[in-house]
Parts: sequence; structure tokens; C-alpha cells
Amino acid sequence: MAAGARAWFATPLAELLAARIRERGPISFAEYMEACLYHPEHGYYTRPQSQPAADYYTSPDVHPIFARLIARQLAEMWECCGQPEPFLVVEAGAGAGRLAADLLDFAAHTLPAFYAALHYSAVEISAARREAASRRLGRHLATGRAALAATLPEQIPAGCILANELFDAMPVHRLVVERGELREIYVGWDGARFIEQTGPLSTPELREYFAMQNIALREGQQAEANLAACRWIEDAGRRLGCGFLLTIDYGHPAAELYDERHLRGTLLAYRRHRATEDFYAAPGEQDLTAHVNFTALEQCGRRAGLETTGFVSQARFLLALGRAHGFADLYEPGQTELDQLRARLQLKTLIFPEGMGETFRVLIQHKGIARPALTGLALF
Repeated sequence: MAAGARAWFATPLAELLAARIRERGPISFAEYMEACLYHPEHGYYTRPQSQPAADYYTSPDVHPIFARLIARQLAEMWECCGQPEPFLVVEAGAGAGRLAADLLDFAAHTLPAFYAALHYSAVEISAARREAASRRLGRHLATGRAALAATLPEQIPAGCILANELFDAMPVHRLVVERGELREIYVGWDGARFIEQTGPLSTPELREYFAMQNIALREGQQAEANLAACRWIEDAGRRLGCGFLLTIDYGHPAAELYDERHLRGTLLAYRRHRATEDFYAAPGEQDLTAHVNFTALEQCGRRAGLETTGFVSQARFLLALGRAHGFADLYEPGQTELDQLRARLQLKTLIFPEGMGETFRVLIQHKGIARPALTGLALF
């Protein structure tokens, strides 16, 4: 693969990364991406002045119906576990707490028995975002129904780990097949800008990653491997005693993720709601994201005792939960007809194929209980 120079802007993180490469040599793309997103001072998700909503929006931003239907699914999971007290819901990557606030507000008002048993842990690495979440979750923090943390609890005896758009924000290794050999793409520095160059695999785990999924990449094909996601789900699964892991994210099973439609991989940079392949522009000031490999999540989860409950599109998941209650959760009391129309249009964004409905998938895994029947996975 020829070294390709990319444009970049002189951000503080760019200077630090260039110095690191000059001192140590080329770094893996995973190391570069980890710094861009999570550097303690200059990372996209960790710097105090970061405003990701200016670059993209997520399902909780569209309408509170998203959180309300997840609350209903969590309440059913609580019942499947025998209604334990407490029932821990651990949201990993909780951000500024929008999903948590909408979910807890709804549970307090509509699902009082579940709310009384609930302990919601909003886990967020960024101190600035935890502070923003504390303002949103004030009354739930005061009643002890919610807490803020920087890491997952050591043990989750009974509960659900909620990962909404978590795995797509984890650093990935980038690979390419050259002359029939799997090679890794590294980030170098030519004295003026970042460049890409290939080299031997940085870890044998990368070859094992594709082998365990029976994936053979084509000549010249580029692909991502999210080893961090595998490690995370194994760790999370071991912390869970009895309950569920609920993942909502955009991605595919491995056979689709690495097919002929994705010969350049799926990695994209987002800035001001524009997607590009210029991964080296403004390091630390743009989002970097790759599609999730759901096959890998299932396989790695099994190592920690997680069994697959079901895998469906976001559209099917939300429609199944909504229909079970006549979509009454969509509206607020006293709404005008115009407000109700607006709410229906926002729901369409979440469920229509041209919106988020088919792009986003829902993977539910369980542990410590017989395979449950969940409304969100039900056939229409």
C-alpha cells in the first residue's frame, strides 16, 4: 500500500502525536485513534470544551420515546430476573446523561415498582460530561436511584449493562491485504504531515480475530478490527452475575461487514455533521468511528458466559415495544396536534430504513438465567 499523505490542522494533539512518532516511530492506527478520542486533555470525548452534538446526533437526541421504550424493556428484564432489589442498570458511555435522564424520568412516572428497585449507574470517562450528567440527573441522584462513575462496577449481581453507541467509538486497528498477506496500516510522520504505511501485524490477536470468524479478506481490501470491543465485552460479561447486556449500535455481522461492499472498510471521520475519510484532519477535534462487528461481540461474549438472546434491527426492536403499549409513550399530556405530528415524524427517524431503523442493530445477550422471551425481540 502506498504511503498516502493526508491534510491536517495544527491542533495541540497533532503536535503531541507528531512528537511521539518522531521519537518512537510509526504507531498503530488504534493507538492514534485512542489518542484522538480519549487523550486526557485533548481527546475528542474528554476535552472539557468538546460538543459532539455539533458533529452528529444519536437516537436519544431524536425523541424521548427511544429512552422510554428501553425503560420498558429493562423493566421486563427485571421481571425475567425475578424482580431483584436492587436491579443494576449500568450505562457504559453515558455521555451528558440524556438517555439516562429520559429513561429514569419515565420509569419514575410510569413504572414505579421497577423504579423502586432500580439503581442506575451512568458510567462516563469524561469528567466534564459527568458534570453535565449530574445536572440532568439531579433528583434521581438525590433519591439514590442513580449514581455517576468513571468505570464499570466491579460486580453486577443482577442487572443489565446498556451499551448504546459505545463500541463504534472504540479504537480500531486498520489492516489491508498486500500480495496475499495481511498487513497492518500504521500512522507515520514525514516531517510535514501524517502518512499511512503498512507493516507486520502489531499483535497475533489480529490474525486470530479474522480466523475465529472465518473471514478471508480480498487482495487490496482494507478492514478494521476492534480488539478493544472484544476485551471490553469479555470484561463486562465476567462482572455480570445474572442479567443482560443490551447493545444498540450501527454495524453488521462479520459476513456483511467484510463483504465486497466494504472494500475500503467502514471507518469515517465526522465533523459538523459531515462525514469524510480524512482521518488526520484536526486530531482530537473530530470524531472517528467504525461500524460494529456483531459477530465478534457474540463470540467474545461467550467467553464470559454471555449467551445470545436475540439480534434484530432497531426498527423491529422499537416497533415491537411500542406496539405492545399502543405507542402511548410517544406523546406528552396536553400536546397539540402539531406537537403529536412532530413526535410521529421523530419516531419515523428512529425506525425508517432511510433513517436509523435498519442501520442500527440491537444485540441482547443474557447470563445466569434460562433463555428469556423479550418483547423487543418478538416477531410481529
